[in-house]
Amino acid sequence: MFRRLFFSFIVALLSVSAYGQQPTTKAAPKDTVELIQLTGIVITDSLRRVPFTRVADQSTRRGTIADYFGYFALVVHPGDTIEFACLGYKRKTYIVPDTLSEKEISLVQVMHEDTIQMDPVEVYPWPSKEQFATVFVNMDLPDDDLRRAQKRLSPQEMAFVGALLASDGTSSYSAYRIEQYQDLYTRGQSPVNNLLNPAAWSDFIKGIGTGRYQISQ
Repeated sequence: MFRRLFFSFIVALLSVSAYGQQPTTKAAPKDTVELIQLTGIVITDSLRRVPFTRVADQSTRRGTIADYFGYFALVVHPGDTIEFACLGYKRKTYIVPDTLSEKEISLVQVMHEDTIQMDPVEVYPWPSKEQFATVFVNMDLPDDDLRRAQKRLSPQEMAFVGALLASDGTSSYSAYRIEQYQDLYTRGQSPVNNLLNPAAWSDFIKGIGTGRYQISQ
């Protein structure tokens, strides 16, 4: 009787020990994505693209800048907070989902305008157009460099300066050709004498005060 009880106790002890040594089976962990390729485009509510938008990952302190057409690409982690900022538009945030099994996300981020542009306003120191016209007509303009230059460009000043300059090749050739024409015109006869020519005397008198003639010393 004692042997049977002892044998039963040994069998029961071995059964409990074998059951405790059986490996426990755990559920297979769900596949998680560590890195996600976030690509997209930034537009307005009127479907107009927003170029050069700053795309910043607030979780990793990294970011990028959208191109001229509003496209951007950034590598992020699940659960990161992405901020979109551009001058003239309200800031937007996007949280990357942490339950994704895909490694790529395509995003269309809509930005809303934050600055209202108004028509330009011209401010004048005169309260009315009539007073502005009166002040403008009676304005005493200073005799500046431009006014002095305009005076120096008068026909008399230009003729005086031209008389002081030496002749170039073109003017010398023109004077030589004129002399040849006069010689051909009066060839075979007495040369023309302008001493009694009224037109020549009139041209001479007009050129006296212009600096056309010089006194050789």
